[in-house]
Amino acid sequence: MSSRRTKTKGPQFVGFFGPVLESLRDLGGSGSPGEVADKVAGFLKIPAQQQEELIASGTRRFLNQVQWARYYLSKDGFISSSERGVWSLTDKGRNTTLTHGEAMEVFSRVHSKYREEQRLAKSAKPEEDEESPEEVATEVAGSYREHLLKVIKLLPASGFERLCQRLLREAGFKQVTVTGRSGDGGIDGVGLLQINPFVSFQVLFQCKKYDKSVTPSHVRDFRGAMEGRADKGIILTTGTFTADATKEALRDGAKPIELVDGQKLIEMFESLQLGLKPIKTYEVDEDFFGDFREEGKLDDSSSNV
Repeated sequence: MSSRRTKTKGPQFVGFFGPVLESLRDLGGSGSPGEVADKVAGFLKIPAQQQEELIASGTRRFLNQVQWARYYLSKDGFISSSERGVWSLTDKGRNTTLTHGEAMEVFSRVHSKYREEQRLAKSAKPEEDEESPEEVATEVAGSYREHLLKVIKLLPASGFERLCQRLLREAGFKQVTVTGRSGDGGIDGVGLLQINPFVSFQVLFQCKKYDKSVTPSHVRDFRGAMEGRADKGIILTTGTFTADATKEALRDGAKPIELVDGQKLIEMFESLQLGLKPIKTYEVDEDFFGDFREEGKLDDSSSNV
């Protein structure tokens, strides 16, 4: 990508639309705001001094512009954001490269829609609650868990690695990178876990899209590949771990390895609300209606009805 930015019509942040999409693609499809901003700065070769310029609110101008780019791209369906602030590409974003002219069309489209929504909001009558019984899902918890695990198992190996990357980011890891190199002892990626401002750990992870159980030999091989490279490791699998594999992961005198099986994987998706849409439902309180089942019983508040 060319680092030259010429003066063009429209807000300056429109020039970041394409680089933001390209940055997310380079990050594997998702990234934290800081990771995306660093990538954009690298693509456009923005000097460090320019990146540190502040606006009146005390916010860095460059980060503010990247955030505005995300806002417009999100409103037009190129990017989605999780509750924890991780940005991710939609199908539309993964398959789109924006020229400046196309970026201006996105800006105009979103801006026009926003102004129309504001106009309608001023004249709109109060609306009913958006929640409705028709929106309640028909699947119970057990079936959606089975469905989710099935969906994950059907992903290609590279897709499962990127999904684990996203999961680790959502869980608080920074600088999460999928290496995906063959002959690397089964190491699929690396991330940084910041414990506090003074302590952080480099963590290596392995992704195993399995229907079967992970054995102790897998754990030992992964630990051997970690030697001299990290103090902590994680194995994530759609399958299970044998009892001996669990013992090996926590063996005294060896570097500990965290094990995430298919069940724990689903629980993490639930707790992070990642890839799952929460629904609202109700349970009938039979006790509440008890008094109303007795004919002729009135209280003072209902005597004048």
